[in-house]
Amino acid sequence: MSDDIRHICFDWGGVILKICRTWEEGCTQAGVPKQPKKVGTACYKKMRAIEPRYQTGQMSDKAFFRSISKACDEVYSIEEVEAVHHAWLLEEYDGVGELIEELNEYADLTTGLLSNTNALHWERMEEDSPSAWCIEHKHGSHLFGLAKPDEKTFAAYERRVNAAGPQVLFFDDSPEHIEAARAFGWNAEQIDHTKCTATQIRGHLERLMILEPGSV
Repeated sequence: MSDDIRHICFDWGGVILKICRTWEEGCTQAGVPKQPKKVGTACYKKMRAIEPRYQTGQMSDKAFFRSISKACDEVYSIEEVEAVHHAWLLEEYDGVGELIEELNEYADLTTGLLSNTNALHWERMEEDSPSAWCIEHKHGSHLFGLAKPDEKTFAAYERRVNAAGPQVLFFDDSPEHIEAARAFGWNAEQIDHTKCTATQIRGHLERLMILEPGSV
């Protein structure tokens, strides 16, 4: 095992849990009638612009839904926006739960979760994402009042997990978050959310000699 790494940190959506990637996909999952694609694209862009305030606890759920509906000229109602938001979380990636359970067995390793998320999605973690729920240290942006890629987020996380810099190995599907984590001094590996994430994570862990090849 690597002599330095003692804490394995995971992003949630795109690493442990599959999530919707477009407004249209969210509408399909929610059973909400899709409007012309240009409207959906505009809604998605507006949602991404508003999300940082929501994900850092500066905006209530209702205010967020209302803002998205208004930003889309109310083509999608507040109730439809809420339904899409609820449907955004999908199922876990195959094999991730077993991998996290395996890591939790190592006495000299701890596991953690660092996610840009919101209170409503966070409340559903135990039911919808049991693998994430069994992680030892779970931290969401809405609880910190900070979000990735802000370096203050990484600093706040370090204070809570008693590990810092090269002691942390971080997995995220966002290139921006990976770049920021590396700049902060963490070991960080980007995960492709379109492929089997467990296989990718295990490959990195084996390369770093944290897990032995074929240890499952």
